[in-house]
Amino acid sequence: MIGSRTSFMKQLRSNVIRAAMDALYFSGAHHLLRPLLSGIGTIFMLHHVRPARDDLFQPNHHLEITPDFLRAVLDHVRALDVDIVSLDEAHRRLTEQDFARRFACFTFDDGYRDNRDHALLAMREHDAPFTVYAVSDFAEGNGKLWWIALERAIARADSVDIVRDGAPVRFDTRNAILKQDAFDHIHDWLRTLPTDTDIHCEVSALCAKHGVDDAAIAGELCMSYDELRDFAADPLVTIGAHTVSHCNLGRESDSDARQQMSASRAHLESRLQRPVLHFAYPYGDRGAAAGREFALASDLGFKTAVTTRPGMIFPENAGHMMALPRISLNGNYQNTRFLSVLTSGAATAMWNGFRRVDAA
Repeated sequence: MIGSRTSFMKQLRSNVIRAAMDALYFSGAHHLLRPLLSGIGTIFMLHHVRPARDDLFQPNHHLEITPDFLRAVLDHVRALDVDIVSLDEAHRRLTEQDFARRFACFTFDDGYRDNRDHALLAMREHDAPFTVYAVSDFAEGNGKLWWIALERAIARADSVDIVRDGAPVRFDTRNAILKQDAFDHIHDWLRTLPTDTDIHCEVSALCAKHGVDDAAIAGELCMSYDELRDFAADPLVTIGAHTVSHCNLGRESDSDARQQMSASRAHLESRLQRPVLHFAYPYGDRGAAAGREFALASDLGFKTAVTTRPGMIFPENAGHMMALPRISLNGNYQNTRFLSVLTSGAATAMWNGFRRVDAA
């Protein structure tokens, strides 16, 4: 029942978002609002880019788009006569108040190999620079992508057991709908645990029970340091830092948060032999990236740092370079009509209560 309620609320939220974007699109309101709300730029957030899968159970589908949809986004941005620029160039325009032309940046989190195998070709076709934020443990091949491990464990199981608040809870996972219910509930519960170590222990126990090698996932899906070095040699590619272990910085001590941020940068710079000047906060929401984390990123000398808070870039963001918002290219909304709404700024303006900057 708990799992079903969790999934119902998530589906309801998704339906509301879809309905709101449809209303903006079919009313034409986004066209009228674009001059007021589109700002001076956009930073797009992506994760996986790869061909569509046909699995009925894909709880992490929001984290992937197809190469064809990426091409559609690039075509749309070019059709708007928007410059696609690197983060270095976006930083220059903001600091120098060079707002003569609107810009867009493309950013990819985690360092997945499909960014090289599928996204790079599309970006080359459009001569579009982009940034990939690498997790140094993933590049080492020993990090834990627990959200993917959880998906794989549930996919294999007919039932899943956890112990929550001292009480055993069993989830029936005999079909895709029930698996989604279980994933939603367990995922949200894991995010409430005190530390990332607690999350990894719980997921590793499930993986061991259901025959999933969670230790091998990073090496399977993420670029190694050798691969990142070759990838970064492409003039379109910038590598940014994304912590050592993909931890929730908001739950780390001051010293541990600083170490996660500084060590990830140091590891990448040492292995890639190039400066790493840009940072992305894992999870990136208000609970994972706020005032303390913004101050740490500034103190460590990053040029920019991006969140997952939704929003367009306005001139005022120049004063908050460590708290830049992004627009998620969500795999659950791969519909070209939504692109016009997203790039108009109307959807994020409504989400943010028409605040231009959310950097607190």
